[in-house]
Amino acid sequence: MQFNEKAFMEALKLKNPNENEFIQAVEELVLSLSDFLNTNPIYLEHKVLERLVEPERTIIFRVPWMRDNSEIEVNRGFRVQFSSLIGPYKGGLRFHQSVNLSILKFLGFEQIFKNSLTGLPIGGGKGGSDFDPKGKSDAEIMRFCQSFMSELFRYIGAETDVPAGDIGVGAREIGYLFGQYKKLQNNFSGVLTGKGLDWGGSDIRTEATGYGIIYFLLEMLKVRGDSLADKKVLISGSGNVAQYTAEKAINLGAKVLTMSDSLGTIYKAEGIKIEDLELIKNLKNKIRADLSQLDGQNSFQYLAGKKPWSIQADIALPCATQNEIILDDAKDLKNGGVKMIAEGANMPSELGAVKFFVDNGIIFAPAKAVNAGGVAVSALEMSQNSMGLRFSREQVDEKLKTIMVSIHNKIIEYGKTDQGIDYIKGANIAGFKRVADSMIAQGLV
Repeated sequence: MQFNEKAFMEALKLKNPNENEFIQAVEELVLSLSDFLNTNPIYLEHKVLERLVEPERTIIFRVPWMRDNSEIEVNRGFRVQFSSLIGPYKGGLRFHQSVNLSILKFLGFEQIFKNSLTGLPIGGGKGGSDFDPKGKSDAEIMRFCQSFMSELFRYIGAETDVPAGDIGVGAREIGYLFGQYKKLQNNFSGVLTGKGLDWGGSDIRTEATGYGIIYFLLEMLKVRGDSLADKKVLISGSGNVAQYTAEKAINLGAKVLTMSDSLGTIYKAEGIKIEDLELIKNLKNKIRADLSQLDGQNSFQYLAGKKPWSIQADIALPCATQNEIILDDAKDLKNGGVKMIAEGANMPSELGAVKFFVDNGIIFAPAKAVNAGGVAVSALEMSQNSMGLRFSREQVDEKLKTIMVSIHNKIIEYGKTDQGIDYIKGANIAGFKRVADSMIAQGLV
């Protein structure tokens, strides 16, 4: 029995028309699994891939809510419960106007293998809405969150499905969602992660994805006898992930040159300082304005409508959103001297860009490995909730470091080649094998 990659992908496209992001996520996995599947035919006999690409459950619902002026709005809500093979469904909620079923299926599918790599007992899921929090009052966001949870609460629970935050869902939204869940279910449980520290949250959850990215990057450098000190780093995005990636990188001696948002890039030739980062955090987290307002302040240069990728640097950390790096951007990165790329956002590189990186000897690590720190600390929050305990900041940080080092070690185990480390192959095989073995062990259900 041989795996026919082309036939598999053609069948998937026929079954999931117009779901481009989902197709891309599956193809990225399949491209590096072919040889592994052919040398381990038990996974083909049990049709593991065919079963994994079908979510266990997909929930779509309407979300009516009222604006401050009493106008009624209607959005669409989703929860894709993809795989519970190794634990309760676990994955974020995204509130953004771009949200659709394809994007959530891609995110949920990636989440299966990301969660598997952590070694923790968490399955894969994702959810959200096409609601856009930008420009909404706190009262409007509260009413939306309460309406959203009034339907979602039926399908989640501490041992069933534990959502977290994602783009557009931060501490404010998690608070409103948790409050409504608690009221409807009349219990206080760890059904959401990213909660406030005073009501069940975990230290370092806010920083976890960004810190984890840098901990993984340090391992990538370490195996090559290198360090982060004085490295010129390009970061895209200016939300939670980008902020704490930049913070940790700066504190470890890197020279972070850029951050960005949907309208442009800020650039500082001598490197962004911690005090500069505080300005960015205030602008994005409190004022909720775009980065153009920093132009000219503290030697910032604002590049309107530009991405960071044409600036000369050593390392690139895309931390904004999916498919932000296209082939032309990949060429810019190579021409700018970038030798190493670690994906901080979910699937930020198009397949053509990934192929270009690999073909040109640029060391490339995929998101499912690099940004697993966020969900890892979410799982630690679940553990604390179930035990009625709270770990110290130092304990959580140490556990996070240990998990990111462990992920890197697993990738070396499955991705080491004569030429070095194939991070894509190593991450995909390591993540897949744990889930696939669990599927076979649990029978045809």
